[in-house]
Amino acid sequence: MLRVVLLTVLASLVLAEMPRPEPRYLEEVSSGRVVGGSVATPHAWPWQISLQYLSGGRYHHTCGGSLIRRGWVMTAAHCVDSSRTWRVVLGEHDLNSDSGREQIISVSRVYIHSGWNSASVSNGYDIALLRLSSEATLNSYVQLAALPPSGQILPNANPCYITGWGRTSTGGSLSAKLKQASLPIVDHQTCSSSSWWGSTVKTTMVCAGGYAESGCNGDSGGPLNCSVGGRYVVHGVTSFGSSSGCNTTRKPTVFTRVSAYIGWIEQVRGHTHSLSNTHPYTESYTHCTVHMCTNTQHGQAANPYIYIERERERERYTNRHTHTLTAIAH
Repeated sequence: MLRVVLLTVLASLVLAEMPRPEPRYLEEVSSGRVVGGSVATPHAWPWQISLQYLSGGRYHHTCGGSLIRRGWVMTAAHCVDSSRTWRVVLGEHDLNSDSGREQIISVSRVYIHSGWNSASVSNGYDIALLRLSSEATLNSYVQLAALPPSGQILPNANPCYITGWGRTSTGGSLSAKLKQASLPIVDHQTCSSSSWWGSTVKTTMVCAGGYAESGCNGDSGGPLNCSVGGRYVVHGVTSFGSSSGCNTTRKPTVFTRVSAYIGWIEQVRGHTHSLSNTHPYTESYTHCTVHMCTNTQHGQAANPYIYIERERERERYTNRHTHTLTAIAH
């Protein structure tokens, strides 16, 4: 299990004697607290996707994500840093029931930010892009997420919602139906203070919640949907929460701040579409197929390396879709 020592200076002896919750990916949080939120209106968040992996001849839900272009999905790096056969389900609401509105598309390529380090939850860079094997069809049930302008920082208490098929209680069962929970923004000064997350939280992250409702297991990679200018904009990619549970006071859910990675997103997409003439590729990324990853820096491919499989032993919903399974080309 990933562990990070919180480098915080506690303000009093009482606080110093209290156990210090450690950051955990939301799949790994376990306690008895009930998580707030409610079942979302079907297709109210039409850019939400279910990320699923193939195991034992069947697909299993593991993380959320956001459709940012018809052929691209944004999710968390820690969701896809193992070699698997992936697919996304768009237009999904109930994992246990077909509505006929779902679109199922395999993932042909995975691009993980080169700064990502699976051994350090607080290092940041927990973001990945998935190239789909075909483009999604946009309709009333499947829409593109709106992304923020580069560098935008939302004010404290800005209203936001986390969405996903997360657990109804910490350590409990996954929700079959898409849920939503209100998580207002916590500004960086507050969230990085010693009695909150301290130095664990970087400026490339955004905090939300920490009071009554919070993200929980199964929501990793999914969007933080924030109300900006009369519409919802995806300002965060769900990353980690507290080891004390996913509804812990002063330990809000922490997200990758999307506005810190707009340039990286554009560069990866531009590079793969041969559009880098006007946008020189200056950052590196990790390009993965099913069994192989290649680190690319400044446009030059380095030696390929094999990702070591890290089996996560946790309960997952087994998806009921029985469509033909298509392996991703190497």
